[in-house]
Amino acid sequence: MKFLDANIFLRYLVAGDESKANACFALFQRVKSGREVVTTSEAIVAEIAYVLRSRAHYALPPGEIAARLSPLLTLRGLKLPLKRTYLRALEIWTSYAALDFEDALTLAHLERLRLTAVTSYDTDFDQIANVERQEP
Repeated sequence: MKFLDANIFLRYLVAGDESKANACFALFQRVKSGREVVTTSEAIVAEIAYVLRSRAHYALPPGEIAARLSPLLTLRGLKLPLKRTYLRALEIWTSYAALDFEDALTLAHLERLRLTAVTSYDTDFDQIANVERQEP
């Protein structure tokens, strides 16, 4: 099993170095068919979202990022703990574009754990129905 870094996903998702993009495309085709098994981590998914959203890089809206990234996260050969949580975070992020991805991921974890409160000074959580933001 291979561990994929963020740049492998990014080379596939956005225009750039054509030879690297082609190599990443071939890799993801093997992963899609199940001929190759790969994994990554929550930190990598968050980094991909951050880079694609960054004004300094690509400035893509959350909905477009979700549309590009979700199909990769659902590939047959991508083994990812809590995969549904990351996919749910992308859905939440699409609905609340003012949130950063990490906050959407926090909300997805709250749902998964069936929690309704988050301890935070981040007032962005105040816009989310059914979530109570608490300060320590």
